[in-house]
Amino acid sequence: MKKKLLCLIVGSLTFLASCTTKETKENKQKKVPTFREQLAQISDSTRIAGITIKNLFKSQILAHTATGFDSTMIVEKVYRPHKALWDSCYAMIFGAQNASKFNTEAGMVAWNKSLYLKNKDFFDKRVKDLIQVNLDSVLKASLTKFDRLVPYKVESTISILFTPLTGILFGGCTNDQFCIELNHEEQEIGYTIKKGLPHELNHLAYEPLRENDPKKNTALRQTIDEGLACYFTWIFFDKEIPKYEAVENMTKQDWQWYVENEKKLFTELKQYFDDESGDNPLLQKKKSQLFKNAPKSLNYWLGFRIIETYVKKNGPESWRDLYKLNVQEVLTKSGYAEYIKGLK
Repeated sequence: MKKKLLCLIVGSLTFLASCTTKETKENKQKKVPTFREQLAQISDSTRIAGITIKNLFKSQILAHTATGFDSTMIVEKVYRPHKALWDSCYAMIFGAQNASKFNTEAGMVAWNKSLYLKNKDFFDKRVKDLIQVNLDSVLKASLTKFDRLVPYKVESTISILFTPLTGILFGGCTNDQFCIELNHEEQEIGYTIKKGLPHELNHLAYEPLRENDPKKNTALRQTIDEGLACYFTWIFFDKEIPKYEAVENMTKQDWQWYVENEKKLFTELKQYFDDESGDNPLLQKKKSQLFKNAPKSLNYWLGFRIIETYVKKNGPESWRDLYKLNVQEVLTKSGYAEYIKGLK
């Protein structure tokens, strides 16, 4: 009996050792996905409710193969999926002399054939940043939460892409012609995808509703628009990020500067609310002798404070009302002017 038991123990140990050795060999044989394999696993697009985000950058890189360049992929996977963006927005923004780069198949193929090869290290780094933040997962979660929070259905098409001429950063011409330029050097792409997306999406919800606003072209509209986008970002992240981060990722010191100068700032700049030229100190702080050295995001911060005061006065869910109110109504009903008068 003891001999049988000893055999069983030895046999079990031999079996376990065999399994362990097998598992170790299997682990060693597991191949780490290459950059191109990881890129290929990214979805071509993500659609939640009425918003579609197209990952055009994926095919802009994968079109470059070990044996050559796949022109058909550029036409079928980059140009045609968002033809309106290339034909109407890019071709218009960068002028007649550059239009053929964007509104013809041959033009699109030509610059895509050389752009990646000239900027390979930089472009690869940008895409690796997207892979690291788990792009598909972040986009799906953000769009789902956005659709739940915003009281209006938003229809939009946004492409993430590389382009030979940068200038849009994150924006576009109409809701169906939006993009995120990966090769815009000012774009902190990881932060944009994780934290900046809700801000820009809110513009897509808010701006089409301004069509009948009597002050839709004024500095006040831009201030309320940016302020609401910042406030929405704070709401989107469940108020767990600091307010100063929600306002264009400014610093705590910048925020404190604005708090200390709030009365002076509003008193000096309210005279420009109705200006439609865009050429005023509220939108361009360098034009103000008092505030030319102010931290960034002057009108963003002021808009945020107006929205915040409105919500304090009208209830925690009242920010949802702001999409349908004219910007003058927002300012008046916020009681912000009265609040300012009460400051020392």
